[in-house]
Amino acid sequence: MANQKTELSADLHQYMLAVSLREPEILQQLRAETADHSQASMQIPPEQGQFMALLLRLMGARRALEVGVFTGYSSLVTALALPDDGQVVACDVSEEFTAVAQRYWQAAGVAHKIQLHLAPATETLARLLAAGEAGRFDFAFIDADKPNYDAYYEACLQLVRPGGLIAVDNVFWDGRVLDSDDQSDDTNAIRALNHKAYNDDRVELSLVPIGDGLTLLRKR
Repeated sequence: MANQKTELSADLHQYMLAVSLREPEILQQLRAETADHSQASMQIPPEQGQFMALLLRLMGARRALEVGVFTGYSSLVTALALPDDGQVVACDVSEEFTAVAQRYWQAAGVAHKIQLHLAPATETLARLLAAGEAGRFDFAFIDADKPNYDAYYEACLQLVRPGGLIAVDNVFWDGRVLDSDDQSDDTNAIRALNHKAYNDDRVELSLVPIGDGLTLLRKR
């Protein structure tokens, strides 16, 4: 019995996509447009989006929280996976990036499900808590500025219901978490949250080696 995963070569990755990826055309179009963006690496890969959509449907999720929108691929994936009366509360600070997102939300017919907040996410999350939204979300996706990951994690733990799911992206940070010479704020913030989550009795967790590493945390 193998005790280590198969190395995912470029060819095997393409095979995986060929036999498993069912990406709607609207998501393909958004991904193609974002590929020309100077920060295209910020977008999640399509297999990760499909995996998250499957989790949302398995949970029967109705309300989701997104911290970090960029051009809207993950929020569009989420909105498409929710029922027609579902809601995504999306947090970002960039009017430029989210303008692209809003075009695709409209084109996909899901704009009515997405409530965009253009403000620092720490402020938006604090406002949600102050408005009595604690425990009212089924799912949260954290994919924004890394030094604030801990603050986002703590706020999402309050906002997500018991049994709800938090997904934290970029936990491998392109392998830099293993580089002891890398002491940047971003890398140290990810290292710190990885260790904190591992030792956090408030959650159950699994780190999935998809994309740049995705930690799934079920709130107890």
